[in-house]
Amino acid sequence: MKLIATLFLTLAMAVVVCAQRPRAIDNTPATDATKATPAPAPQTMKAKYEGGVFGYNKTMEGTLSFDDANRRLLFRNKHQKEILFIPYSAVTSAFSDTQKRQPKAATIASAIPIIYALPARFIKTKVRYLTLQYSDTDTNVSGITSFRLANKDLVDSVVYALANKAGLSPRGEIYVRKTDSAEVKKLNP
Repeated sequence: MKLIATLFLTLAMAVVVCAQRPRAIDNTPATDATKATPAPAPQTMKAKYEGGVFGYNKTMEGTLSFDDANRRLLFRNKHQKEILFIPYSAVTSAFSDTQKRQPKAATIASAIPIIYALPARFIKTKVRYLTLQYSDTDTNVSGITSFRLANKDLVDSVVYALANKAGLSPRGEIYVRKTDSAEVKKLNP
């Protein structure tokens, strides 16, 4: 019996040792040329403001548009009244974000004390956000804000268009504003 157990353990260890090998590393640098450029972004799109701009704490539905004449990203409410804007020069980083959320109907259904409500707890939907970090030098206000958009393709095209209009550089999956080295030395003596 000990012989069979020893033989089985030796065979199991041989399999485990063979499975342990180094991973192959891809040495090709990921550049903008290798990334596919998204479709052009529409000038105006439906969006839901999720908060983050000083003075506007409530979520609102409306439209988000590129105001190229004034070089700003503009949010209007349902009645097309201008609510807030972020100048292109104030945007310091932009990226697309995805979160899994439980829909309101599934939340309500999962609260019912019936065994059939159990599957409702596992229902999730993906929500896509345009997330911006901004720092406005005119008003000395900075923060992080997000806008909920319809789908991934729209978010990717808006992030790409905003990055080009604001002069942001890609860094992985996000776009950031590169600071001047003289400016960094002035901040960190």
